[in-house]
Amino acid sequence: LFGMFAFHAGLMAVKTLVMAPLTARQRFKKGNFISREDGAGRAGLKIGVGVDEDVERVRRAHQNDIENIFPFLTLGFLYLFTNPEHCCAEWAFRIFSGARILHSIVYLFEVPQPSRALCFFAGIGVNFYMGYKVLTHFAGSM
Repeated sequence: LFGMFAFHAGLMAVKTLVMAPLTARQRFKKGNFISREDGAGRAGLKIGVGVDEDVERVRRAHQNDIENIFPFLTLGFLYLFTNPEHCCAEWAFRIFSGARILHSIVYLFEVPQPSRALCFFAGIGVNFYMGYKVLTHFAGSM
């Protein structure tokens, strides 16, 4: 099971890392930077957060990854110690990874709701499931 988790954890970590250059790409393309020094010497730039919707869309997708993938990394690792059934762990990791990848795709390409919400709730559902399993398994250790 650890190898399976390691693959999905690595995939999600790399996916989160990829979002930073995508945000930077949008910032350069749109001339929208977060700090004055980032655009020093370039005229006509927009400085600040919330200035350009295209930049904000990528930034929000990245922020959403940070808020959801880091709990997955912790909960997934702890979930391994609950001695889960192989198929349950496999599906939990696959559903989470698929949901997060799809979430970014539908967010960045502005696919209408409820597509993004369904992806979000699938991923967070897996996190809550693993959290429940961890807490109930280790509750007796208190």
